[in-house]
Amino acid sequence: RGNSPGAGGAVAEAATAAEQPGNMSNWQSITPEMVLKHQRPSDGFLCPMEANTYGIEFQEFQIKDYSSGKTVYASPGAGAAPDMMATAVAGDAEMRSVKYSFPTDFLTFQTIRTALRFKVGDQPANNFRMIEIHYFKDKVVRVYDFTFGFCIPNSTNSWEAIYDVPKYTSSQVTDYVANPFAHKSDSFYFVDNKLIMHNKAEYQYV
Repeated sequence: RGNSPGAGGAVAEAATAAEQPGNMSNWQSITPEMVLKHQRPSDGFLCPMEANTYGIEFQEFQIKDYSSGKTVYASPGAGAAPDMMATAVAGDAEMRSVKYSFPTDFLTFQTIRTALRFKVGDQPANNFRMIEIHYFKDKVVRVYDFTFGFCIPNSTNSWEAIYDVPKYTSSQVTDYVANPFAHKSDSFYFVDNKLIMHNKAEYQYV
């Protein structure tokens, strides 16, 4: 089980540079420092699915309100009925794209807890790291930077994090609700600072 970075350590400052790094043709040169410079959602995916040579596969994922314990999302197999729905995006990117529908009260939570279970293939994954960048109306609103550390071959791993979410004003909540799927995210996964996966998500609040 990985250690939670804590509420204070989960959020990284967004870089100020506006340049978008790379594209599919030079994905092997993309570094964590480069993706941290993103100031808008990436155009397409920055690496092919074949980049995941470590056989990392996400199996279960849960999101809960830390204060009440209310489960707002549980992936199939996670053992809870979700209040949030997730729909795969049609097309050849369906394995890496998803659209989420959250309950509106998610925007009022102060702290959330996430639990993830994933397995690793027959190679060790050293310095496994996720950088997740969230945007609203094509502007960065927050950045999460998590390090899972070393994962042994053919292992199943569980990891939990507890972290603060932004405090929204009533007008901001209204804005998020009135603009479904204007909230987007890019999730980049690295092993030894090499990009191995890139997933995308869009969110609405209903």
